[in-house]
Amino acid sequence: MPRILWQGFTSATENAIYVDALVDFLNESADPGFTFEFRGVDPPDRHLSRMTEWRCAVQAIGSALQAEREGVDAIILGHFQDAGLWELRAGCEVPVVGLGEASMLWACQLGFRFGLITVNPVFERWHEDQVRMYALEGRFAGVRGLEASLELFMHVFAGDQDATDAVLHQFRALGRELVYAGAEVIIPAGGLPALLIGRQENFTIDGAAVLNANVVAAKTAEQAVKLRAFPHTGVSRRGTFAKVAPEAVQELISALPERPGPG
Repeated sequence: MPRILWQGFTSATENAIYVDALVDFLNESADPGFTFEFRGVDPPDRHLSRMTEWRCAVQAIGSALQAEREGVDAIILGHFQDAGLWELRAGCEVPVVGLGEASMLWACQLGFRFGLITVNPVFERWHEDQVRMYALEGRFAGVRGLEASLELFMHVFAGDQDATDAVLHQFRALGRELVYAGAEVIIPAGGLPALLIGRQENFTIDGAAVLNANVVAAKTAEQAVKLRAFPHTGVSRRGTFAKVAPEAVQELISALPERPGPG
C-alpha cells in the first residue's frame, strides 16, 4: 500500500486540530490503496519571518529525508511557499511534490491567469518571488493576504462558525480584487486556507474557479507514484535537481538537534 507523507510546517501537537482534519481530508480523498500521513516541525512556523522560514525548511527537509528511509513512497512539502522544495527533491529518490508549485502549474490548465490568497500579508512578497522562480509572471494576476493567524485557523477547524465566516468573508473580498485584476483561477496559498476552501461546496468567486489546492497536491503525488512503474518518468538529475551525495544527506540529518519522527 503506497504511503505518501505530507510534510508540514505546522506542529502535530500544537496544531493537532488542523493536522487531524487535514489527514482525514487527504485519506477521504485518496485513491484506493493510498494512505496519507503527516509530519510537522516543532516549534511550528508562527513568527512569519524569513529566519523562521529557513529554520522550518531545514527541519522539514530532515524530517522528510528520514521518512524516505522509513519507506514512504512520495513526499508532499505541504507549505505553499515551497521553502526547501528543490533541496529536498535533489536529496530524495521518491517523488517530491510542492504544494505551491503543483497548485500553480495545475491552475495554468484551468485558466490563463491565476491569483493567490495567502494566510497573511507578510507572505505577499515571498509569493511574488516564488512566481518568478517558477517563471510564471505572465500568468500571474497578483497576490493578496488575509488578516489571519495560525490561532484563528485553529478556531476554524475546531468548528467555530464565527471564525469560519470571518475567514471566508475576507477570502471572497480579496478574491474579487484578484478577479478584477484579471485572475481566472484563485488559489488559497497555504494548507490552512486550502483545507477550509476544499471543504466548501461549489465555491467560486464571480465565475472564477477556486482551486482545491490540497487535493491537487495529493493527486499529483499519487500520480507520481503510479508513473514510477513506467520508464522515463523520473526527475532529471542534470542541473537543478542533481542528486545530493548520501554523505550530505546524512550530515543534514545528523546536524538536527532532535531526530525527526512521525507526527
